[in-house]
Amino acid sequence: MSTKNDDFLYDEGDSVRFIRKYLPQELKDKFSDDDINYIVDLIYDYYESNGLLDNDADEEVEIDEDEVVAYAVKNAARDGVGHFEPEEIRFVVQGEFAYCDSIDVFD
Repeated sequence: MSTKNDDFLYDEGDSVRFIRKYLPQELKDKFSDDDINYIVDLIYDYYESNGLLDNDADEEVEIDEDEVVAYAVKNAARDGVGHFEPEEIRFVVQGEFAYCDSIDVFD
């Protein structure tokens, strides 16, 4: 996965490792690496479908975590990826947000 900002390097493997460390112990075995990658892809699908990736770099964008979680839950269920509760997916979403903050994706 790449982004428009060349000042950082987004790495899917690093993202999965970061999120895996972010997950509470009781969820570490619930999500496979493929599940995490799938949910991260859904996050970026949400961004794209809502025009959040097309905004001017100088314009601040607010991302509604609840909407991202609802989008991921709905699509995971639709695609038969697994039955995840919103609060379980929320940890993956928050982990991805934290990973992106750690590499300055949104700065």
